[in-house]
Amino acid sequence: MSKAENAEAVFLKGFNCSQAVVSTFADEFGLDKTMAYRVAAAFGGGIGHLGEACGAVTGAVIVIGLKYGMTELDGVQSNKEAYKKVQQLVEKFRSRNGSHICKELLGFYIEDREAFKEALKKGIPQKLCPKLTRDAAEIVESLIQ
Repeated sequence: MSKAENAEAVFLKGFNCSQAVVSTFADEFGLDKTMAYRVAAAFGGGIGHLGEACGAVTGAVIVIGLKYGMTELDGVQSNKEAYKKVQQLVEKFRSRNGSHICKELLGFYIEDREAFKEALKKGIPQKLCPKLTRDAAEIVESLIQ
């Protein structure tokens, strides 16, 4: 199973999009699944169900940080590579999906509880989010190779 397929499968089990992406890559960075789920938990629904940056994208950003994030304050290492990879991620994700903003991708304001309930009845997140999760995982995998 590819990383993209795995992320989609984790999402379909019931984890949020950010958790699905981070947990898919956790082993590569010595992060156990439980901690991966916790670290990414609040990013679902566009950061805490606010409809901002797509949780799948923020999950991919966490993965980029795990790979390229600065760990020493010695003036030698910086976050420059991480920022470059995040910019590439967002550009590629937007190219595929038109936006990286949750409420724009879903077409409703997720923070509006009534709109969210209506969208769930219509199956909007269930139809769109598996693809978005798969796309984010596929893109980030290509960027960290």
